[in-house]
Amino acid sequence: MPELPDIVIYLEQLQTRVLNEPIQSIRLLNPFVLRSVTPPLEQAVERKVIELRRLGKRIVFGLEDDLFLVLHLMIAGRLHWRPTTAVKAGRNGVAVFSFPSGSLLFTEAGSKKRASLHLVRGEAELQVLNRGGVEVLDCDLPGFRAALLRENHTLKRALTDPRLFSGIGNAYSDEILHHARLSPVALTQRLPEEAVERLFAASHAILREWIERLREETGKAFPEKVTAFRPGMSVHGRFQKPCPVCGTAVQRIAHAENEANYCPRCQTGGKLLADRALSRLLKTDWPRTLEEMENRKATAKGAPAGCKEGAGQR
Repeated sequence: MPELPDIVIYLEQLQTRVLNEPIQSIRLLNPFVLRSVTPPLEQAVERKVIELRRLGKRIVFGLEDDLFLVLHLMIAGRLHWRPTTAVKAGRNGVAVFSFPSGSLLFTEAGSKKRASLHLVRGEAELQVLNRGGVEVLDCDLPGFRAALLRENHTLKRALTDPRLFSGIGNAYSDEILHHARLSPVALTQRLPEEAVERLFAASHAILREWIERLREETGKAFPEKVTAFRPGMSVHGRFQKPCPVCGTAVQRIAHAENEANYCPRCQTGGKLLADRALSRLLKTDWPRTLEEMENRKATAKGAPAGCKEGAGQR
């Protein structure tokens, strides 16, 4: 899912292309992407884009006549700029917005269609879509602390909860926690003050770093390779690859469609984390520490031919 740094870059590139330009036409290629009926989508046509902003992970086009066009890309949604009005949308296209200088193509890959498009009138209706999380880059330490400690959750869940923090998802929460040297399953209300301060500083550092990285990578082009898995990341998407700090193999735990990637040496004091399903499956065979896992690997490498690591486990 495109997160805060990705949305910032989308908005910067849209500013140079569509700000103060009218939407000449809107072509819906998948009617299910439209999640609002009042006002009708036709009212956005011929209205100028007078502002662009981010609302959590949503992209907001502020239009004339107090209208707001709101796009939520969800996991597989992406935007593409085409310098023509004759756009070939392909099978993933869900909508095309035509402007005098070109077209904005809204696509969504995969069979689970979760991306959405709303048209609302007035700031009050727009704020109904706001999940209420604080803007990390705009808040101070007391504001960050208040949001973090509002409920007692794991750090991973708290950072990705849009009611608590705006714009942070699976990828950048992993990077923030690694930078802060904190376990993804540590409970928020048990954190010492020093850890809260480290998390606050890491959140600012990682989000600013990746905004600058993506800005430099994109240049003046429209971002076409928006992904949650980037080569420069420390732990996200790097399962079994070496931690850039200590060289330990990155581990992960998964729950439903989400996962947490972490370094057991830097973040959990050498302890290996297990999600509930894996713990139930392996029971006592699940290695509890990094040393235990490394000993098992060493033992497996010395096993007779035909034996594989983990063979015989129940």
